[in-house]
Amino acid sequence: MAQGTESTTMARAVPPPPEAAAILLAGAELWRPVARGGGWATAGALLLLLVSHLTVLLLRRIRLHRRRLLLPEAVSSSSSSSSAVADATTSSNSAAGIEGLVTEGDLAELVGNLGVAAREPEREGWQEVVAKGNDDVSYRVWCDKPMEGPPRYLSVTTYERCSTELLRDFYMDNEYRMEWDNTVIKHDQLQYDENCGIEIGRTVKKFPLLTPREYILAWRVWEGNDKSFYCLVKECEHSLAPRQRKFVRVQLLRSGWCIRKIPGRDACQITVLHHEDNGMNIEMAKLAFAKGIWNYICKMNSALRRYPQHHISSISILTMQRLIKKFPQALETDVDANQPQQGNTGATVPSHFARTSSQPVKKSSRATIASGLLLIGSIVCLSRGRSNLGAQLAMAFFLKKAFKKDKGLISQRSRSRADVTESRHLE
Repeated sequence: MAQGTESTTMARAVPPPPEAAAILLAGAELWRPVARGGGWATAGALLLLLVSHLTVLLLRRIRLHRRRLLLPEAVSSSSSSSSAVADATTSSNSAAGIEGLVTEGDLAELVGNLGVAAREPEREGWQEVVAKGNDDVSYRVWCDKPMEGPPRYLSVTTYERCSTELLRDFYMDNEYRMEWDNTVIKHDQLQYDENCGIEIGRTVKKFPLLTPREYILAWRVWEGNDKSFYCLVKECEHSLAPRQRKFVRVQLLRSGWCIRKIPGRDACQITVLHHEDNGMNIEMAKLAFAKGIWNYICKMNSALRRYPQHHISSISILTMQRLIKKFPQALETDVDANQPQQGNTGATVPSHFARTSSQPVKKSSRATIASGLLLIGSIVCLSRGRSNLGAQLAMAFFLKKAFKKDKGLISQRSRSRADVTESRHLE
């Protein structure tokens, strides 16, 4: 994602980040009423979905293994094929208006909005959601809730021992994303124009127990003189991607990011502004995001560390290298004004936040079972009918209280064990 208008609110270039992988819950409008006495039927349906999900994961791993063996030969032919399609459609780009989908005016607004991270977001009404870090990556994210619609997220992530070019390629590599991001089912390149530097693509993402979401997005990348990079993405429509009833078409996604090197350190930083409406229940999506985003960041960091060994030049990277544009000189003054002071970066984790492991947090088996039952129970409750807004808010409030209670019990047990150990030492 800072006070910009709703139509110009931004997010990151590849269909979210950060952000959407942890969302596991949906609103009541996605569920149909269940007949009375359908408890066993619901349990059976959930079991069937679980088995189907595991089967799909197994088949996907097999396909990825085959794809790794065949991709080196297929990339060149696929690139030629994609270039042919793009060349065939370039002549009609002016008529289709592709050059107006992402403009330098949008970039100017993105630069101004991302400047919130260089200042203090809390002073402008943003609420901090997460602030965590370890030896490899640190992450901070703030939330701004408009009067209507889903919240906007502003995040600052710092990666140690990483160059801006490597992080740029990692974020833009849609083929590699399908290998490490389990939410991404498919990505297709639809069209691009070398004159304006805009690319249009289609991405399908899955969410547990929900209808898959379909994203039709247009994006553009700029490179600054200091090896910084900017990217802006918007939702759009395209004739090669007609609507299908088996997917939910995402109506709103505005995103943008900036990658720059941190002066005096072997590290780089990415600032992301993200605003998305994918049809999910807002309160439950916010709760799931807060609970799951740090695990997702750790998973993303692990994939980033493996990326240098990924020697295959994907179609996404080959296309980006052809389309990337120079950052406009007229905006350099605005960029300098939004730069943080030397040694003061927005991604710095406050000292009162304990540094955590780079691996996703693992719960105990008892806590995992309890959380799973709570999640399934909440979904079953929502699936019993079309709940009104009050019922949805009540359910979100219940989940929030339950998670807080679970944390309290864990901390209380830890203190009790520490007291017992201390007393034994005294004896």
